[in-house]
Amino acid sequence: QIQLVESGGGSVQAGGSLRVSCAASVNPYSRYSDYCMGWFRQYPGKGREGVAVRHQYGSTQYADSVKGRFTISQDYAKNILYLEMNSLKPEDTAMYYCAAAKALWCRLAPDDYSTWGQGTQVTVSS
Repeated sequence: QIQLVESGGGSVQAGGSLRVSCAASVNPYSRYSDYCMGWFRQYPGKGREGVAVRHQYGSTQYADSVKGRFTISQDYAKNILYLEMNSLKPEDTAMYYCAAAKALWCRLAPDDYSTWGQGTQVTVSS
């Protein structure tokens, strides 16, 4: 019903900024605005953790580790989800995934999300 493709990852020095994007393709029987959309990240050998999620009505939730530095936003006209990352730290280095879920409550829990993109690597050097 929905397919996701991330882009925009890369390498940056600590303190720098990056923006990653997630383009969504939705079949005619679904609406992009019906989905909780979120960004998650995964460190090598670890499970995925929630970074930021956004509800269709605009409410957002962030992991404590990124509050004040990362901003999640959406362009509903283009079906694109963004994650603006500022003041990046080496510990932000990970594979970043966007995900979608049809749910009443948008949570940072990866298990809530059934559709995932392929991921984009973000590397922050010290």
